[in-house]
Formats: sequence, structure tokens, C-alpha cells
Amino acid sequence: MMKPLLTIAAVALASPVAAQQSFAAPEGCEAKLTVQQKGCVMVNVWTCEADADGDQWIALIGQTGVFSIQRVDDEFQWMETYSVLGNEALSVPADDPASLTELFANQVDTWDFVIETEEGIERNVGFDMLTGETVVIDGETLFETEFEGQTLDGDGNVLDNSNGRQYVSQDHRLFFFGKSWSEDAPDQITDMSPVEFIYPGEPGFFAAQPVYECNQIETSYQP
Repeated sequence: MMKPLLTIAAVALASPVAAQQSFAAPEGCEAKLTVQQKGCVMVNVWTCEADADGDQWIALIGQTGVFSIQRVDDEFQWMETYSVLGNEALSVPADDPASLTELFANQVDTWDFVIETEEGIERNVGFDMLTGETVVIDGETLFETEFEGQTLDGDGNVLDNSNGRQYVSQDHRLFFFGKSWSEDAPDQITDMSPVEFIYPGEPGFFAAQPVYECNQIETSYQP
């Protein structure tokens, strides 16, 4: 249950939140994980002492730098986001909160929640479902998921329709991008699957730039 990959692919080419040559976790926080992914995207993950137990911060980084920073809770609810498209916050309590606990227990998790954006509210409705398949990527065992979701504005107009397959880690309690397509163009598939999982002390940990398929992104997408 992450933002649609088609949206991420476009946002990744926008102006960065802060272009930089190095990346460090904020003071009072601990760097945990770097994931290099296809599609010229990577994520850095950290936790902070001041946050609730289970909260994690995720920086999404494209070729031009950081384009989104997001805090998620232990159930992978989007608590707050700071991005090139504007800041967002979860409206709580949600009608049907996203829940990793429910997903792992029942193989499916429905969700219906509202995000407060600078342009107004957006309602997100959909589901994640475990396919029953697992995959090992760079030594990490991940569960494969299918998802369908809609984003609607405050008047009920559909802003986005997305479908796809992603990955979820029970150990990290995180979703990772996979393949996504829009309902209107199912043959146009965006693939941002993980390639490398990098831990503290390993080369490339908390890097500042993605390394996979960046030239392809330059030629395949137009901002």
C-alpha cells in the first residue's frame, strides 16, 4: 500500500526537495536501510527516538535528489508526507485503516482513509492482497502482493485508478514498489522492484542517488 508507481515515476523527475550529494539521518535518528530499486528510484529508511514505537521514515530519491519524505507507522499507515507536490497528513481516525497485521493474518487488507493535502482532502480506497507467492531479492524474503486502489477528491471525483503488484516485508514491516499500471492503460507497466538491500557498514548504504535504469528513465519519461 504505497503511492501509485505511475505517480511516483512522474514525481521523481520533478525538482527535488533538496538536491544533495550525500544523505544522513536527522539528529536523534538512526539510519536503518537503503534499497536500490529499478526505475531510477531508491529509498533510505530511518527511525527517530522522538517518534512512537514502530514509526519509520522513508526518503524516496530519484535522479535529481529527494522528492518525497514520508513517516509511516507500524501498520504502514501514511502518517505525514513532505514532497515536491506538497505536504500531506493522515486524517485520523481512518474509516478503515491500512493494517499490515490484518494483511498477514487474513491475506487481504482493505483500506479507506483520508489524506489532508494543501489542495484539499483526498480519499484513498482499495485493498492489498497476498498472492501466496514469496520471492527472495538480494537475500531478503518478500511476500508478493496485488493491489487495487482509487484516489478521490473531496467531491468524489476519481483522481487516480491504479492496479499492480508490490512486495511487503514482514521483518521490516514495509512495502516496496513492484509493478503498476493504470486502469486506462494496462499495457503501460511501471517497474520499480527492489534490486539491492543495503545495511549499515555495507558499500552504498545511505547513498544519495539511485543507480539502476536511470538512463532508461531519462528516455522513457518526460516531466
